[in-house]
Amino acid sequence: MKSGFIVRGSIALIAATALPGVALAQGWSPGAEVVGQALQVTTNGTTNTVYLDAGGAARIVTPGGNTVPATWSAANGQLCLNTGAAQECWAYNSPFQAGQPQTLTSSCNSSSTWLASATNQPQMPSSGGERGR
Repeated sequence: MKSGFIVRGSIALIAATALPGVALAQGWSPGAEVVGQALQVTTNGTTNTVYLDAGGAARIVTPGGNTVPATWSAANGQLCLNTGAAQECWAYNSPFQAGQPQTLTSSCNSSSTWLASATNQPQMPSSGGERGR
């Protein structure tokens, strides 16, 4: 019986080290990688800085320095910003990576380039020890 447990554990370890993106995706909480971080969002040549704050609050800072309060949510493959006057959602199926721009298409059928200058480290679940103890 022990050999079956060791084989299953070895396969899980190999999968976790050989396929880190799979392990990350399984525990990924959309938006968590950029909460509190600056996102440069460029649409039609205009770049705004967006902050997705904890608890669903957001701030959009315009090129002129004005701050627009907003809220945000991420669910069902969508990242949505709501200013009260308007809401726009973008297809969002994978975590942002620091320094790697992503082009996302919105519910308004416009394309925006999102760039995170930094991201938060993923929170790994704590191990309960052998067999969850």
